[in-house]
Amino acid sequence: MVFDATGNPQTILLLGGTSEIGLAICQRYLRNAQARVILADLPGHPRKETAIEQMRAAGAKSVDWVDFDALDTDNHPAVIDAAFAGGDVDVAIVAFGLLGDAEELWQNQRKAVQIAGINYTAAVSVGVLLGEKMRTQGSGRIIAMSSAAGERVRRSNFVYGSTKAGLDGFYLGLGEALREFGVRVLVIRPGQVRTTTTIEHWKATGAKEAPFTVDKEDVAELAVTASNKGKDLIWAPGPFRFVMMVLRHIPRPVFRKLPI
Repeated sequence: MVFDATGNPQTILLLGGTSEIGLAICQRYLRNAQARVILADLPGHPRKETAIEQMRAAGAKSVDWVDFDALDTDNHPAVIDAAFAGGDVDVAIVAFGLLGDAEELWQNQRKAVQIAGINYTAAVSVGVLLGEKMRTQGSGRIIAMSSAAGERVRRSNFVYGSTKAGLDGFYLGLGEALREFGVRVLVIRPGQVRTTTTIEHWKATGAKEAPFTVDKEDVAELAVTASNKGKDLIWAPGPFRFVMMVLRHIPRPVFRKLPI
């Protein structure tokens, strides 16, 4: 048995081991029961020790670190093998990615390819590998961090948005493919989330906080609750889905003129 008698995970893998939202999701799980936490992120990441201590303070049974470079897809099988070496993984959270400068990205080939490689190609790579492992163990949950930016790609951040649109579609499809094997996949589409990265981005660009902006703890609560219920898609916050429903059906000539 992988989940405990009350349905709580015994082992959690966070790909993007220093992600503030990913760590908040782990913390939310740890409120209910102790679990082993595996953090996977860049070798020598400056926030490595902080992330490990955060999980220990939250009550993790143990905390392991696995070196993970999203762009080194050839090494991804070894990363996932290492994460599963100690036994089954109950919950895997895919929470790595880059935001980048929206105007620079569509004019800088190297950076555009980099963000596509991290946000989409690497996410597909680990998704396939996680699917193989969880299909074999006959259970498990995958939580993939998408974005409302991918639901209808806007001119203001279309390179980033396009990578999230691809990730979103892949993980929704992966969930359908894995359903018959007892594995569930949850895709989360948050709007803006208050994290150190986004706050620094707002300061650097002079951007203002958008309506429906949420705290990372709010996203974590929604993620854990929805995953436990076996849902495959949620928005954060929940009412944001109705905003996107309207935006999705606005004709392109009108959509083009909106200040978003």
